[in-house]
Amino acid sequence: MAPEYYDFGPYKIHHSSVFYTNDLCFAFVNLRPAVPGHVLICPKREVKRVADLTAEEITDLWMISQKVGRQLESYHKASSLTFCIQDGPQAGQSVPHVHIHILPRMSRDYENNDDIYEDINKKEKELKEKLEVDKERKDRSLEEMALEADEYRKFII
Repeated sequence: MAPEYYDFGPYKIHHSSVFYTNDLCFAFVNLRPAVPGHVLICPKREVKRVADLTAEEITDLWMISQKVGRQLESYHKASSLTFCIQDGPQAGQSVPHVHIHILPRMSRDYENNDDIYEDINKKEKELKEKLEVDKERKDRSLEEMALEADEYRKFII
């Protein structure tokens, strides 16, 4: 039986936002996506840094990321993918739990292609502020995120 919430560092991810899970990892939709289809993959075990992952977790994270990325790219009719890990606070990691961002990319979705990294960092900082202090929200609702996760569950197996 699936849990009601999944741990993501000190935060809780409602099961309705999770679209894939196995023994070691889970995948969920993003509260503040940089592009349509921006999702996160992370280990179930709370691990702060990539160096602290087991070999099995590393393998599983990347195998799931490859599979999810391929299917999201097709679903969103994208032409490329950005995979991003921020490993530690100075690298922009706002949630102390290893996670891989997967972003389906399209031609000209950013005028300067590398601006996506600045956008990811900005959204990570906004998310941290939102989670720490309940400021005016611009987040997606749980219902919006659940609908997106329902769509992805149809093809991510």
